[in-house]
Amino acid sequence: MALKSGIVGLPNVGKSTLFNALTSAKALAANYPFATKDPNVGMITVPDLRLDKLNELIQPKSLVPTTVEIVDIAGLIKGASKGEGLGNQFLGNIREVNAIIHVIRCFNDDNVVHVDGSIDPVRDKEIIDTELLLKDLETVEKNLDKYQKAAKSARKEDVLNLDLTKRLKVHLETGLAAREFVTESDNEKISLTNMYLLTSKPVLYVLNVDENSVVNGNEHTKKFMDSISTEASQVILVSAGIEADLVDFEDEDERMMFLEEMGLTEPGVNRVIRASYELLDLVTFFTAGPKEVRAWTLRKDSKAPKAAGVIHTDFEKGFIRAEVIKYDDYVKYGSESSIKEAGKMHVEGKEYIVQDGDVIFFRFNV
Repeated sequence: MALKSGIVGLPNVGKSTLFNALTSAKALAANYPFATKDPNVGMITVPDLRLDKLNELIQPKSLVPTTVEIVDIAGLIKGASKGEGLGNQFLGNIREVNAIIHVIRCFNDDNVVHVDGSIDPVRDKEIIDTELLLKDLETVEKNLDKYQKAAKSARKEDVLNLDLTKRLKVHLETGLAAREFVTESDNEKISLTNMYLLTSKPVLYVLNVDENSVVNGNEHTKKFMDSISTEASQVILVSAGIEADLVDFEDEDERMMFLEEMGLTEPGVNRVIRASYELLDLVTFFTAGPKEVRAWTLRKDSKAPKAAGVIHTDFEKGFIRAEVIKYDDYVKYGSESSIKEAGKMHVEGKEYIVQDGDVIFFRFNV
C-alpha cells in the first residue's frame, strides 16, 4: 500500500540507528547534525504471530508477511519553519507521510553531542511541535486569504471553508495540534484533510533510552510521560543501541538469549512496527492455501471488494463474494475442511467490512 510512516526528531537522537534496525538497512548514522539530508526509504516486515500459526497449521510452500513503508527524515532544528537547517525541505518530507514516529533522546552520553547542548526530552518535543505548528499556521493563513477572497461570491461552500479556516487558525495559535481540532461536519473533515497539515498526522513517541532503562525507564522518560499526560498518543521505550546490536545476530537462539539478558521478550522494533501499523489505521487479512499463506494490508473499515482489490484489481472489478474464516476458528478447528463441517465459514457480500485477522477466499468473475 502507499501508506507510510516518517521518523522525525532533532539531530543526533537515534533516528537513523532506529531506521537501520527496523529495515536492516545501512542508513548513515553519524555523531553530527544533518548526517541524513535526503530521506532514506525502506520497507519493514510486520511481525505477526498469527501468520506463524497459520503456517504451522497449513504448511504451505511459501509464507509471505505484510510490509509497510518507513521514511527516515533528516533532523529538524529550531527555525526549521523559516528554512533553518534545510527546514523547508525536511518539513516537505514530513508532509508526504501519513503518520509520524517521533524519536526523542532520553539517554546521557557525552560522546554523542546534543544539538542544544543538554538532555531535555520535553524541550526537544516542544521544539519539533512548535516548528510543525508554525508551518501549519503558514498554510492556514494562505488558505484564509484564499477563502476570504472566494467568500465574496457568497457561495455556501466558500463561506463554510472560511469559517472553518478562521476557527482552525485560532486553534493552532493556542498551541494545539490540528489532530485535536474538532470538525463540525463531514465536509469540514474533508476540507481539513485536503490542507495536508503536518500536525494533523497521528504521532507515536519513541523514547530512545540507554540499555539499563529500556524496561523501567529513567528520570528523562518519567519527565516526558508527565508532560504528555493529556495527549492520546502512544509511547514506546526503545534502546536504539540494543536494536543495532540485534541486527548483527544471525543465530535466532543467540538473539533470544541476548534479549533475555536485557530483560526483554522481543526486539523493541517489533513493538514500534506494530504500533506504527495501528497508527496508520491498518488491519491485516490473510489468504491461505497449500501453495501460499500470505498477510495483506488494508485500511480499517474497508469492504470486501476493496480487500480483493489489494490482491489484484480484477478481483475487485469482478467481485462475487468472500468466503470468510475467523482466525480463532481456524486455530480451533485446524483445517479448512473441519471449519466447513463446523459451519464456521461465512459467505459475505459487497457490504462486508473486513475484520483484522480474517482469512478470506475471494470468488470473482472477469
